[in-house]
Amino acid sequence: MRVLVTGVAGFIGFHLARALVAREDSVVGIDNLNDYYAVSLKQDRLGALAAEAGDRFTFHQVDFADMPALDAALAGEQIDRVVHLGAQAGVRYSIENPHAYVQSNLVGHVNLLEFARHRQLDHLVYASSSSVYGGNTKLPFAVEDRSDHPVSLYAATKRADELISESYAHLYRLPQTGLRFFTVYGPWGRPDMMLWIFTQKILAGEPIPVFNQGEMWRDFTHIDDIIAGVLASLDNPPPDDGLEKAGGSVKPHRLYNIGNSQSEHLMKVVGLLEEACGRKAVIDFQPMQPGDVPATYADIAAIRRDLGYAPTTSIEMGVSGFVRWYRDYHGV
Repeated sequence: MRVLVTGVAGFIGFHLARALVAREDSVVGIDNLNDYYAVSLKQDRLGALAAEAGDRFTFHQVDFADMPALDAALAGEQIDRVVHLGAQAGVRYSIENPHAYVQSNLVGHVNLLEFARHRQLDHLVYASSSSVYGGNTKLPFAVEDRSDHPVSLYAATKRADELISESYAHLYRLPQTGLRFFTVYGPWGRPDMMLWIFTQKILAGEPIPVFNQGEMWRDFTHIDDIIAGVLASLDNPPPDDGLEKAGGSVKPHRLYNIGNSQSEHLMKVVGLLEEACGRKAVIDFQPMQPGDVPATYADIAAIRRDLGYAPTTSIEMGVSGFVRWYRDYHGV
């Protein structure tokens, strides 16, 4: 296949492109290389990818929220399927800069849908988020649960993307799969994520900010398990058979949780980081942040049933592996 990957310089997009190339697919990658976090990290990912992929990887720097620019960049590219991972990420930043989320996550999503329908592509896989479950107290979160009470603008844009995709599946019979990711971590991760921040501060002897007095639970999902789920989804477009699918649609549109299916207490993860870093953390307990939820926990029954998805990376293995990568990348 020749697969268009948006957000290819991002954490998940980079790992997906590597996996696609490793199995001898070709990747057309796009990314606007914005400065939400260090552009140098994105460029390092692209450099590593280009070195591994050779002529199986083509990169275009373009903002997919700009439809004319997107069309121009991809005019000469043959594309079979799309994995749309690009987005303005981060729950807390959505409070500071809401317009960035509207442009990237709403306008950009519609642009990719328009691109896919006009090209009559086989399948569009897109990134949603566990944040769509909002303040739900029923755990674990299942794709059948209500998701109409978001507690952040980021979550609202991701749920809106799912609804817009449902309309395109109905109107144009465009096969789509939406993936609700749960707290992705691992090598080459994002500097705004907890694991990176805590590792950086522990190694520097600085206090780590622990929200909600440490009473937080997250379904930490290693990047290798995320990529296994994305590939399985990409390879299995939902049929247009009128039968109900994961998430409730009778159109060619499925929704899946991709998580580790095990919710870990935040302080357990802090302990694992202390062990991997070889020093104790200085903890700065803080109240809950606006837009955050106390717990996430994925019910993965639907993707396990349909695609055989089964995560294999324990939090113990994953945290130590991340710290090793972090030390190597930064030379510390």
